Amino acid sequence: MKKSNWRKVKQQKDSQTAEVAFDAHVTYAGFWSRILSFVIDIFMIGLPITFVVMSIFGYDQMQQVSTLDVLQGIKPVDAHGNEIKPDPLIAITQIGLFATIVIVLWKFDGGRTPGKRLSRTKVVDAKTLQAPKLWQLVIRFFAYFLTFLSFIFVMGILLPLLHPKKLMPHDLLSQTAVIYDLD
Repeated sequence: MKKSNWRKVKQQKDSQTAEVAFDAHVTYAGFWSRILSFVIDIFMIGLPITFVVMSIFGYDQMQQVSTLDVLQGIKPVDAHGNEIKPDPLIAITQIGLFATIVIVLWKFDGGRTPGKRLSRTKVVDAKTLQAPKLWQLVIRFFAYFLTFLSFIFVMGILLPLLHPKKLMPHDLLSQTAVIYDLD
């Protein structure tokens, strides 16, 4: 009976040592690398989605009301002062397509989007440094909106500068991290 308990303790100690040793070789992605990858993704993923949505809903509708207007509850008016009724389906379609593409890329391309690939970074599970689970990626994507709100309050900018693993609010909520991909 005592031998099996000692084996468990030894196995736990060995696994903790291996995890610490593995973590020592990891370099967490810096703030500017992450911003660079986000900007690249906006152009390489977001812009084509905007063109697709524009072809579906029409140029005029896209010009009159933006997705941010719909999300913020802003009621735009036309040149005559008449309220323009935004079509929430446009915002839902645009965000839905962007979320689907980004989450699929994170899941099936080793935690990378085009921007992350160019900045040589990838999204990983913060604890295991392996591929994150699908639920983590979904939470991560939608937690971006909270991160942008936190930028307004400066916390979103200061957090990665102060955190030892350079985590941002959406990383903390989804239990993910962004590391440099040395492969």
